[in-house]
This record gives sequence, C-alpha cells and structure tokens, in this order.
Amino acid sequence: MVNDELILLDSWPSMFGMRLRIALAEKEIKYEYKEEDLRNKSPLLLQMNPIHKKIPVLIHNGKPICESIIGVEYIEEVWKDKAPLLPSDPYDRAQARFWADYIDKKFYDSGRKLWTTKGEEQEAAKKDFIECLKVLEGALGEKPFFGGDNFGFVDIALIGFYSWFHSYETYGNISTEAECPKFVAWAKRCMQRDSVAKSLPDQHKVLEFVKTLRHKFGIE
Repeated sequence: MVNDELILLDSWPSMFGMRLRIALAEKEIKYEYKEEDLRNKSPLLLQMNPIHKKIPVLIHNGKPICESIIGVEYIEEVWKDKAPLLPSDPYDRAQARFWADYIDKKFYDSGRKLWTTKGEEQEAAKKDFIECLKVLEGALGEKPFFGGDNFGFVDIALIGFYSWFHSYETYGNISTEAECPKFVAWAKRCMQRDSVAKSLPDQHKVLEFVKTLRHKFGIE
C-alpha cells in the first residue's frame, strides 16, 4: 500500500486522537496531520464526519473512518503485518475490546468531572475515578502491559488519558501515585516508547488548556 493517502483530522489535546497517532506510530505509517479548530470546524471535518462532527477522523484514500477505537482496529486490520496491536486469540481480542469499551464508558466521564464540577458532584467523581483506576489495575495485574509482555490495544486506548492526569490531580486534589502506584508504573513504562512519548502532549500544556476551558465554561 505504498501509494496510500492517509490524513488524520485531530486536535492536539484529544486523548482519542492520541490513540490513532500512537497506533500509526507503532506501525510506522506515514500520514498527513491536520489540526482542527473545534470552535470553527473545517468543511473537510463536517464532510467526513457528518453524523457526529467530531475528531478524530482517519481518512484513507478519501474514505473516512470515524471513532477512535474503530480507527485503531481499522489500522490493525489494514496494516496487520507489522506490530500487532490486538491478540490473535478470539477470546483475548474480545477481552481487549471489553476494556477499551470500559475506558470510553466509565473512565472518560469520571476524569472529565474532576475538572468540570465542584462540591459534592466532584467528590463523587473523585471516588468514581479512583474506583475506575483500581478496576483497571486489577485488569493489568502483574503484567507489564494490558496485553501481557507486549504493548497493545488496551494500552493504546488508555495511555492518552495520562497526559491529562496533571489536570485531574490539580483540580480533583488527588494523588494518583499514592492511590494507584501500579497504574502510574504502567503509564511510565508506556511513556518510554517513542510512539507514546511523541504522540502525547506535555501535561503542563494540557493543564493550561484546561484552565482556558474552565474560564470559558464559567467554572472559575
């Protein structure tokens, strides 16, 4: 697929876009990155994702693939010969998809509430967030990565959130390392990979971005 045209419509702080960036880096696939201004969405984004009008969108030879987890699976299926991201066993593949779904349904929301809420709602979000982390620690067990010895699908689904942890901790007044040391050790292992280190923004840059969002939403 030498002549493939690959474009990624994304926004730098998006933990969902980071999934595609990491997957493409793991497979060493070249692509054109297009930064989207989400306050002023481009005609290309609206054309390629008319249903949700959201990033990230992977455009492969003019055809859009929307939703980040679906995009990672697509990358795996099209470029399957290099750096497998999903396990070969059907049951293990199903388990990996289950945890990716858990991250999207449970983890994202609890993390977001740490910096968008106050008072009792935030206290409930803190409890929920730590509970989610402990569940994920349980799934990780004593393995270096969620897929075992190899960095893979669930690691890619989750690691982008780590760039937001400084913001979560700042506004949620929590210490992830104190509460979930195994999770932080896993994140640091992931950050040693070039594909991850080059795809995730600096945590302090994300914090500055979150500050502007809080002002915009009238939270502070």
